Amino acid sequence: MIRIDKIKGILFDYGATIDSNGKHWAEVLWEAYVANQVPVTKEAFREAYVYGERYLATHPVIQPEHTFKDILLAKTEIQLKWLEESGFLPQNGNSSAYSFAISNQCYNFVRSTLANAVPVLERLASNYPMVLVSNFYGNIETVLKDFKLIQYFQQIIESAVVKIRKPDPAIFGLGAEVLHLAPSETVVVGDSYRKDIIPAASLGCQTIWLKGAAWEEETTESSADAIISDFSELIPILIEKK
Repeated sequence: MIRIDKIKGILFDYGATIDSNGKHWAEVLWEAYVANQVPVTKEAFREAYVYGERYLATHPVIQPEHTFKDILLAKTEIQLKWLEESGFLPQNGNSSAYSFAISNQCYNFVRSTLANAVPVLERLASNYPMVLVSNFYGNIETVLKDFKLIQYFQQIIESAVVKIRKPDPAIFGLGAEVLHLAPSETVVVGDSYRKDIIPAASLGCQTIWLKGAAWEEETTESSADAIISDFSELIPILIEKK
């Protein structure tokens, strides 16, 4: 059932919503590990992924000028180093080659995904003001410029800058505020039910859940106003039924 009504603005999540069409980034990275024949189990990779995300959250590795390719290289280097030091991966000098190959594959995946997302963003931006609301490292503006996406958003609300992280509903409140709209006049589009849909709905925003390959089991009972499985489905919901 679709319950979207009287929308005046859109609040977009970025990572795993726009750049990977709903597929959690752990899944994207794992597919690249498999494709490049990194000899580790998925369980070991998951541990390395969690370690890497926590490390990046507490260490200033990512700088404002870093592109997404820089992020991917940093992530994979941290993961692979942890896998080596934890005994999951042989210390045979292959980690640099793995990191380069994995980050390149993932970056090319994003460029391919964005080729399909950009026409959707163009149509939406011609009909609604849009704000990006993202948990990110302080370099989202550089990433958006690199991918030529920044022109679609009136403003960026980035966790590292505003010091509020999802799932805190306040970060979506900031998005509605910069559009001078009530939360009920906005729709939040995100891939995470826990970090996007629940907090946005609690604030009174309408919600669209882009449900893709998840990091962990998502609920089967959803309060989202609409559920989609592909980014392109936003057009019939937000424009053709407008």
